[in-house]
Amino acid sequence: MIIEYVRYRIAEPDREAFEAAYARAAVPLAAAPECVDFELAGCAEDPGAYILRITWTSEKAHLEGFRGGPHFPPFIAEVRPYAEAIEEMRHYKRTPVVGAGSAVPTLYDWAGGAEAFDRLTVAFYAKVLADDVVGPLFAGMDPEHPAHVALWLAEVFGGPNRYSTERGGYHHMVGQHLGKSITEPQRRRWINLLLDAADEVELPADPEFRAAFVSYVEWGTRLALANSQPGARPPLHAPMPHWGWGVAPPYRPAS
Repeated sequence: MIIEYVRYRIAEPDREAFEAAYARAAVPLAAAPECVDFELAGCAEDPGAYILRITWTSEKAHLEGFRGGPHFPPFIAEVRPYAEAIEEMRHYKRTPVVGAGSAVPTLYDWAGGAEAFDRLTVAFYAKVLADDVVGPLFAGMDPEHPAHVALWLAEVFGGPNRYSTERGGYHHMVGQHLGKSITEPQRRRWINLLLDAADEVELPADPEFRAAFVSYVEWGTRLALANSQPGARPPLHAPMPHWGWGVAPPYRPAS
């Protein structure tokens, strides 16, 4: 991906019309398949300064795909009157320097930390072992297994990296599913029992937390199902997943 920055200097009488023009231009821009996301920001200290940020799938996609496609004419028709107000228009590449601040709590902290995930997995595996659908997958389960899964979930949701340092990280977790031949009914029952356990131990019930929680559970169990099938050869050294309040990007199969 590539990031385009366009810096504007807009005189005071034109600012309201400028923002309205970009509000209209946002419609064809959002419809363009070459566009990932965009944002127009105005400077708090210098009200006449604006920055437009557009993330494109690639520089070529912007300069050839978008500009040669059907969404460019209605976009440019709205913003062309402000072309002379442009002070900079360039593409920037991302660097490895990226991160999130602490203003928004992690899902781990919101859930209640390590103790909450310990309670969850203890309650969950009690249900699993008594269940006739998913229970057979866990026959002879190590008594420490619930604690190990608690470490995994804690790290996935933003807690300490103890599963990586103590249990071998993603490689170890994938290995637990190889050859298990998990069925779709077993996957569904696993999810249902986990959600029942989440209610039982009173994990946060707000829609935002539960949506993020279920999002990971759906993603993770579908991977486990696929990786468990005969002949499956999943990558064994992928990074640990780290789940937040947002959503996963769309899956793009290798061509």
